[in-house]
Amino acid sequence: MAAGCSGDGDRGGRDPDRPTELTTQKLTWEDCPAPSLQEGTGTAPSPLPGGAKWECSFMQAPLDYADPGGETIELGLIRARATDPAKRIGSLVFNFGGPGGSGITALPSFAKEYETLRTRYDLVSFDPRGVGRSEGVECQDDPELDAFFALDSTPDDAAEERTFQDGLQRFADACEENSGDTLPHVGTSNAARDLDLMRQVLGDTKLHYFGISYGTELGGVYAHLFPGNVGRAVFDAVVNPNGTAEQGALGQARGFQLALNNFAQDCLRRGDACKLPGGSVKEIEDYISGLLAQLDKKPITGIGDRKLTQSQATNGILQSLYSKEYWPYLEQGLDEADGGDGGLLLALSDSMNGRDQNGDYSNLQAANAAINCVDDKARFSAEQAKAKLPEFRRASPVFGDFLGWGLLTCSQWPVGGTWDHPDVSAPGSAPILVVGNTGDPATPYAGAAAMAAALGKGVGVELTYEGQGHGAYNSGDACVKRTVDAYLLDGKVPKSGTVCP
Repeated sequence: MAAGCSGDGDRGGRDPDRPTELTTQKLTWEDCPAPSLQEGTGTAPSPLPGGAKWECSFMQAPLDYADPGGETIELGLIRARATDPAKRIGSLVFNFGGPGGSGITALPSFAKEYETLRTRYDLVSFDPRGVGRSEGVECQDDPELDAFFALDSTPDDAAEERTFQDGLQRFADACEENSGDTLPHVGTSNAARDLDLMRQVLGDTKLHYFGISYGTELGGVYAHLFPGNVGRAVFDAVVNPNGTAEQGALGQARGFQLALNNFAQDCLRRGDACKLPGGSVKEIEDYISGLLAQLDKKPITGIGDRKLTQSQATNGILQSLYSKEYWPYLEQGLDEADGGDGGLLLALSDSMNGRDQNGDYSNLQAANAAINCVDDKARFSAEQAKAKLPEFRRASPVFGDFLGWGLLTCSQWPVGGTWDHPDVSAPGSAPILVVGNTGDPATPYAGAAAMAAALGKGVGVELTYEGQGHGAYNSGDACVKRTVDAYLLDGKVPKSGTVCP
């Protein structure tokens, strides 16, 4: 069945019929285990301040919302109880983005940033369907993924194009072989329905929600489907809901180029302390482009017997532009790679791809592809991608080819897509605080205004943070934190257009 026909009928935005055994199910909360291989490995989450323990559970949900009484799947949840039960508002559900990221591992990692919010909320997150502990999509094994991520993803001739497309085909075939029954049902519309079922099962009249990056798209789709069920909601690092897959990729090209410009300017400001050659932003960027061109011809020593390829180096650079805190690692990694040691850039690329030091991959990228490809209707040929490369190169001289060829990610996918872009219009919803960061590389700032407008008058409330990195709330900016906390804890809606300098 095509994904566009599977569970996407929204019944006019009303609550769908759900079996009583699902809406009244009682969750069994237990101490959280260590993350699974699909979630990224590691240790069980440490106790919270004051000694409270994280609790984990599973929720049953329909595999296909078009057949709500049919087969069910398990969705993994994690919770930290509110510290002031007498003033508890309800649950605050987080989605940290990706798509494909495990909320069960992410929430404990960032918990200290949300400790103020825990005074009045149970902090809750989850692995969305297809992710980690929640019927995680499985594709290739670890050695196959090593080869896949080392592929030359900016082919220069017909032979390299065939090799690249053959790699995409093998990946898609493995996903179909290992997770074919799940693939049609992992889209964002179904994940939004899971959120509403979760709201019911958690005992909340309204869904209080904190979405980050892709989590803002998920939140927008939820608000469209269930506007009357929206409680206090915050969207941070906002996806532009009006953008097609191509426009989203172009936006990222511009965003990451801007972040690279800012990185280079920071390097220049430090004078002789900067390890990179060049007396201008362009000269530093030309140096980086030259290094990538050399790696295209000849990979260098990476980690163990693994080489650093051009694709992995580009991926590592992109990873380090997500946060200003990573800029020193980027500078060091580029300097070392110039000297023949690609270990640091490869480690950064591994982090982006969900690979740990033991060579085990989470299902981050498998789930990312599965969710994006069942959501996005567009399918590009190699000829179409090549025709668009000049526009991508204008958007980013450094990353244009990499992101332009990335349009082929879904070209071999076994399941059709659902939409050109999601509908997030939410008339009748409670106000949603939409936070944009002017220096965000992955979800460029313009997306916040677009989301606020698309949600509708009186719903989208825009807050601007003039800073760097992906997201605003965890940036350390006191103004952003104060404004968001006042809304979530006390219901104080700021004036739309407020700016935190």
